[in-house]
Amino acid sequence: MEPAERAGVGEPPEPGGRPEPGPRGFVPQKEIVYNKLLPYAERLDAESDLQLAQIKCNLGRAVQLQELWPGGLFWTRKLSTYIRLYGRKFSKEDHVLFIKLLYELVSIPKLEISMMQGFARLLINLLKKKELLSRADLELPWRPLYDMVERILYSKTEHLGLNWFPKNIVPFILRDYKNHKRSLYRYHSSVENILKTLVKSCRPYFPADATAEMLEEWRPLMCPFDVTMQKAITYFEIFLPTSLPPELHHKGFKLWFDELIGLWVSVQNLPQWEGQLVNLFARLATDNIGYIDWDPYVPKIFTRILRSLNLPVGSSQVLVPRFLTNAYDIGHAVIWITAMMGGPSKLVQKHLTGLFNSITSFYHPSNNGRWLNKLMKLLQRLPNSVVRRLHRERYKKPSWLTPVPDSHKLTDQDVTEFVQCIIQPVLLAMFSKTGSLEAAQALQNLALMRPELVIPPVLERTYPALETLTEPHQLTATLSCVIGVARSLVSGGRWFPEGPTHMLPLLMRALPGVDPNDFSKCMITFQFIATFSTLVPLVDCSSVLQERNDLTEVERELCSATAEFEDFVLQFMDRCFGLIESSTLEQTREETETEKMTHLESLVELGLSSTFSTILTQCSKEIFMVALQKVFNFSTSHIFETRVAGRMVADMCRAAVKCCPEESLKLFVPHCCSVITQLTMNDDVLNDEELDKELLWNLQLLSEITRVDGRKLLLYREQLVKILQRTLHLTCKQGYTLSCNLLHHLLRSTTLIYPTEYCSVPGGFDKPPSEYFPIKDWGKPGDLWNLGIQWHVPSSEEVSFAFYVLDSFLQPELVKLQHCGDGKLEMSRDDILQSLTIVHNCLIGSGNLLPPLKGEPVTNLVPSMVSLEETKLYTGLEYDLSRENHREVIATVIRKLLNHILDNSEDDTKSLFLIIKIIGDLLQFQGSHKHEFDSRWKSFNLVKKSMENRLHGKKQHIRALLIDRVMLQHELRTLTVEGCEYKKIHQDMIRDLLRLSTSSYSQVRNKAQQTFFAALGAYNFCCRDIIPLVLEFLRPDRQDVTQQQFKGALYCLLGNHSGVCLANLHDWDCIVQTWPAIVSSGLSQAMSLEKPSIVRLFDDLAEKIHRQYETIGLDFTIPKSCVEIAELLQQSKNPSINQILLSPEKIKEGIKRQQEKNADALRNYENLVDTLLDGVEQRNLPWKFEHIGIGLLSLLLRDDRVLPLRAIRFFVENLNHDAIVVRKMAISAVAGILKQLKRTHKKLTINPCEISGCPKPTQIIAGDRPDNHWLHYDSKTIPRTKKEWESSCFVEKTHWGYYTWPKNMVVYAGVEEQPKLGRSREDMTEAEQIIFDHFSDPKFVEQLITFLSLEDRKGKDKFNPRRFCLFKGIFRNFDDAFLPVLKPHLERLVADSHESTQRCVAEIIAGLIRGSKHWTFEKVEKLWELLCPLLRTALSNITVETYNDWGACIATSCESRDPRKLHWLFELLLESPLSGEGGSFVDACRLYVLQGGLAQQEWRVPELLHRLLKYLEPKLTQVYKNVRERIGSVLTYIFMIDVSLPNTTPTISPHVPEFTARILEKLKPLMDVDEEIQNHVMEENGIGEEDERTQGIKLLKTILKWLMASAGRSFSTAVTEQLQLLPLFFKVREMAATTLSGLLQCNFLTMDSPMQIHFEQLCKTKLPKKRKRDPGSVGDTIPSAELVKRHAGVLGLGACVLSSPYDVPTWMPQLLMNLSAHLNDPQPIEMTVKKTLSNFRRTHHDNWQEHKQQFTDDQLLVLTDLLVSPCYYA
Repeated sequence: MEPAERAGVGEPPEPGGRPEPGPRGFVPQKEIVYNKLLPYAERLDAESDLQLAQIKCNLGRAVQLQELWPGGLFWTRKLSTYIRLYGRKFSKEDHVLFIKLLYELVSIPKLEISMMQGFARLLINLLKKKELLSRADLELPWRPLYDMVERILYSKTEHLGLNWFPKNIVPFILRDYKNHKRSLYRYHSSVENILKTLVKSCRPYFPADATAEMLEEWRPLMCPFDVTMQKAITYFEIFLPTSLPPELHHKGFKLWFDELIGLWVSVQNLPQWEGQLVNLFARLATDNIGYIDWDPYVPKIFTRILRSLNLPVGSSQVLVPRFLTNAYDIGHAVIWITAMMGGPSKLVQKHLTGLFNSITSFYHPSNNGRWLNKLMKLLQRLPNSVVRRLHRERYKKPSWLTPVPDSHKLTDQDVTEFVQCIIQPVLLAMFSKTGSLEAAQALQNLALMRPELVIPPVLERTYPALETLTEPHQLTATLSCVIGVARSLVSGGRWFPEGPTHMLPLLMRALPGVDPNDFSKCMITFQFIATFSTLVPLVDCSSVLQERNDLTEVERELCSATAEFEDFVLQFMDRCFGLIESSTLEQTREETETEKMTHLESLVELGLSSTFSTILTQCSKEIFMVALQKVFNFSTSHIFETRVAGRMVADMCRAAVKCCPEESLKLFVPHCCSVITQLTMNDDVLNDEELDKELLWNLQLLSEITRVDGRKLLLYREQLVKILQRTLHLTCKQGYTLSCNLLHHLLRSTTLIYPTEYCSVPGGFDKPPSEYFPIKDWGKPGDLWNLGIQWHVPSSEEVSFAFYVLDSFLQPELVKLQHCGDGKLEMSRDDILQSLTIVHNCLIGSGNLLPPLKGEPVTNLVPSMVSLEETKLYTGLEYDLSRENHREVIATVIRKLLNHILDNSEDDTKSLFLIIKIIGDLLQFQGSHKHEFDSRWKSFNLVKKSMENRLHGKKQHIRALLIDRVMLQHELRTLTVEGCEYKKIHQDMIRDLLRLSTSSYSQVRNKAQQTFFAALGAYNFCCRDIIPLVLEFLRPDRQDVTQQQFKGALYCLLGNHSGVCLANLHDWDCIVQTWPAIVSSGLSQAMSLEKPSIVRLFDDLAEKIHRQYETIGLDFTIPKSCVEIAELLQQSKNPSINQILLSPEKIKEGIKRQQEKNADALRNYENLVDTLLDGVEQRNLPWKFEHIGIGLLSLLLRDDRVLPLRAIRFFVENLNHDAIVVRKMAISAVAGILKQLKRTHKKLTINPCEISGCPKPTQIIAGDRPDNHWLHYDSKTIPRTKKEWESSCFVEKTHWGYYTWPKNMVVYAGVEEQPKLGRSREDMTEAEQIIFDHFSDPKFVEQLITFLSLEDRKGKDKFNPRRFCLFKGIFRNFDDAFLPVLKPHLERLVADSHESTQRCVAEIIAGLIRGSKHWTFEKVEKLWELLCPLLRTALSNITVETYNDWGACIATSCESRDPRKLHWLFELLLESPLSGEGGSFVDACRLYVLQGGLAQQEWRVPELLHRLLKYLEPKLTQVYKNVRERIGSVLTYIFMIDVSLPNTTPTISPHVPEFTARILEKLKPLMDVDEEIQNHVMEENGIGEEDERTQGIKLLKTILKWLMASAGRSFSTAVTEQLQLLPLFFKVREMAATTLSGLLQCNFLTMDSPMQIHFEQLCKTKLPKKRKRDPGSVGDTIPSAELVKRHAGVLGLGACVLSSPYDVPTWMPQLLMNLSAHLNDPQPIEMTVKKTLSNFRRTHHDNWQEHKQQFTDDQLLVLTDLLVSPCYYA
């Protein structure tokens, strides 16, 4: 929980100017200002200095002593707490030291993830306020972060299960068959977010040369066909520094801006990374406003943003589903737009206006769709972002960050234009289907900038809404929007002085909203009234009119209006009384139903009481007295039931009493006391089971009104104590509970520290009008430096009264309970319950007074060489240690009683519930509860958000909010007792809780467990003490454990969702105990798998461990660089404590301990593996536990230690286990083990330019260059002999060399330097021998293959990457040792056409090909001799079920392999893909498989692509549809490499233009067709002589398939040549519409004149005269060829018009004229023209004034005619 320390930056100086470094010797960086307002503020400096000194000293020591845990972690946690309590209250020097130390800690390479996250969170917090440290103060290197991100987010071993990161269930390598590339699977988890935030926080401090180094590092990854492109752009996005000062820009963005923006402009198809570029540009723009000229890119940017909104355009919903995932993040797009606004050119505003004009219609409430959320987000974020920019330019305290140059600051004119362009959509969005929240937030920000433009239209909508009764939605929407603009409305200001006059009419009209029948209306009305009354003093100023004559018109109007305030308050109260009377229990439900309040009722109760209390706080004394009398009369003249109505009335009374305690208590206390005394005169009442309603109601009333300022209560103490004596021991439960509440509130009111008033002006409004004119204070913010908080601090009188109450009421109960626990006194259950209730209420009433429990600490839980002492915070009270500590007495008595109850009457669950509560409060409660605090913090933030002023900042909140925040700060201090020392008494109580958690009654267990978990989280290291006790219940050798205890113990291990999970602490000492115990508990006699609840528990446990486990470190060494900074930190002065520096002996001892710790960890690790194996191998262990055990074992694979031999043997044997679950785990595990056993392959650096013999290119040119030509596949030079093979330099990864060469290009060394192949068994390590023995055993292999070729889930199975990894590992580590055993199996499997056998052989073959990476030439050659016949057989047997698997197999085999190594495979695939043998299906499949292989090779196989194209071209007219379609998509891959990206050379692979030209030749016959042939219907797949026309149509369909596929795949725009094919589409009608609009949507059309002329020619096609048709044949006759052509032309022109929605390019007017000529053509042309014109009108309508300039007068005449003529509406 981050304290909301969003400190506005410029703060008014503290009283007395900037503090000089005085006696304390340092200037704090930035403290939390609210601390200065606490009643005990003067003691805080000394306290914080002491804490800071301890933190510096001990953190420094811990690091020097090599003690990351517990010392290092303990003190970094203390530093986090320190920041939470005091802000950054340390000197700049210390700040820098802390950051440097944590930076070193975070980047320790072997650090385990959980520690890394802890350090990273703290580091982010230290770096958060970047204005505090400039680049001169701090510089951080970027490489350590890069190494960390690379290691964790792109982990090489994670998918093999050798590294476990938390909170994510790791899917194994995911393949995306669309682009046959491994998608680098990145898990989205807390780790990823933390790392990214960490980089973001360090970025401003990277050195000046970082940019150049980063570019050098990541440019080589930029190969657009490869997944590495995504990685490169991700790195650029998160790492590139953009906030360098202007004099360093040449070392910053200027190095990459043109390159990346060029890339972005030319990329068309929204690949994943395009969005990340947008994020980068948005950040760049914000950090450098005024230093970059964006104008050339603005139109493009807006077009793209519009496109990424995914709006449905026209009737054709061409939402290509891929786009949805990749659309830009609106948040970043908004930041980008905001940063580009302003400046001399005003271009952005023009486009923004255009954007909103064209999308306004989508905001209309009748529209709804999945795009709506994005649009709403756009509305909400834009004003917010503009306000932030204005704040930065006008109000923010200048810091070292680059300021915005004056020329580019937003002018008032800019702001006005912005507000005007966005207000229309916002007003429409008010009534949107998704609710009005976004609109309200937008209005709040817009009203800050231009209230006069924003508020009037909102009010125009509000007044009618308040009058209507029929449309509640309209009312709630308008009210929530008015709440947003409330503050701007009442403060008026120079822009909108008449604002405040609307307030009273609004309030009066809102009153009917307090309506018992409509819950949501009621709540929003309460919020509305509360908001306005918080902002305005409700004082009647009408008398001022007589006294003063210097008032403005508006002020006079307001004065006379304020006379209505009293009326308003009274009417409001009447409404509330009505609401209350209609919600009494008798009215709302029968007695039989529940007695508690329903959720809705409690919300209304909350709304009512807070609104009423706000109103009374803000009232003048006169109005208050009237209201008070009214409430008093209402509450005393009725008798309410105590559950619902009673609570509401009591709340209203409490609100009144709180505002003016003296007057109110005078009325209420005597009245209630006398009624209660009278009704309890008779002693019989004490024993009644059911009490009189009147008595209960008065008790309730009395207990609520005592929640006021304690000093004022002291007057009535005798009366109140008398009442308590009469009523605490009533028999009726309802009665004594109310009396206990009274006791509780009395104690709280007298002992706690709290503010006593929340008025909006300090000192209240009770001054004569001559001195004080309240209207000046409407909407005024509180002044942080003169808040004048009135605190209630307990006086000695109050404290002694509290102790008197405790002695009188608590003591006797404790004595009774003590006797009962000893067995001296029999008490009935009801009596026990009553006594416990009194005890509990005394405890929570006086928690603040009672010192925490004392006692011996529990020692030796963890060894540490650093002190782990706790610091006590002062919270406003000195404990009086001379009195006995009631807390301790309660503890002893309750424990004794608990044992008594558990032994004698365990079924007294009610008392047990209370005891559990009491134990929890004894341990934790110091005056406030954590969960209450959290919810108050939350609601504080909500209110703050709804009323803050983001434009001016500087904490300009209203006074009540500021007071609330100070109070929260006080509560935060009382709650910071976490991490307490763990003492014997805590130990005893936690053990009691454990006993309760395993009791016989499930409800008792449940409640006890919650308290148990809370307690475990609160004490340092107590888990280690408790685990053995919990595990006792799971021991298989115990006979006395009941099923309930067993279940309770399991729940204790499982933990709750937020707290600790005992089963899975990240600590070897704990896991070594818990994991084996969970497995062995399967043999406990209490365990029964018949009970579903127990089975579910074990499932949850296993699942939670798997989800949360992260690899635990074995090496805790701290590097030297870290230790040096730690020394500096320890020596840092101001503040410091006198502690001697560490002696060398001490440091030696630290190092020794640390080595022991590493050895211990290793011992524990091996021990755990052993114990788990023992557990799993026990006889009669139920299968479920065996599986759990094996699952836990598989979590123990690591990348820095090979698994112990016994476990390796276990996993290898389990490859053939009977259960498929186990086999799957074993397959993954063995794949991981093989990775651990992999021998390292030597690499060397090469110079690519020497190999190619070409000089290094001087500037960056991507694509096929002379210096990377040697990477291409060339059938003339492929290595066919051993000598050629060994002299070739193979580059396995596809992306190297495409964009640039890396600085250090590494390839594998030659064969003789690599690990030896063909080893005999003696040469192997023991671990390898185990695997070798099993896989050389024909029986084992046969069994394995049998299992692998079984079906798992019919029809769901896919090529399995885990099995592939297993075989790849086998063949990589043991080369061809097992081929002889496997060969017969492979031959048998290939011939069997079953789905599962084919899949099995595909997985093995892929593993073989990839595993042979380092084999010698002879072995590889032998391998292909074996594989080629196998693959031929396989490809001829391919079936519907298996073609995907073979595609995956070949794609996997070719991934990241040099094509020259696989020449056998490619030649085999290209032999004759379309042989026709086996029918069309086999042909299509072989193409699919071939496509998979070639696509993986991307740009390195131009020769193969040419060969394939040459082969396919004659086949384009293939008879069979499925083959044609497949050819279409293969063409996409062939031409994918032909991209037009900036600075990219033309590719050597096939080019689109040449191909298209050849196709057009063949399509000639379709161009000139007469009507007759048009009618002959083609037979699909018809055999027989085809004339060239039918051939042509088939060719066309293939080409269409290709165009549609490329629209979705390729990166850049379609080539004009492709567009020449467009007219033909209009023959193939069904595809025409989709294709054209698809191409349009993808922005394919770059308008040029040849294309336009082309369409115009088509339009001029003459139409034959219409023949009169007989009325019968009106049906859809086949259109004539001329009509078709003409329609094609019109469609084409229409497409051009719609391609530029915001501007009128030069060619547009003429084009529109041409179109209009066709308005009277026959259908379908007429419709097309109308649609086009109406769309043109919609998009250009709003900027028409500007667009008009482009047309000549004659054209305008025609156009106006067209757009308004009846035909347009026809």
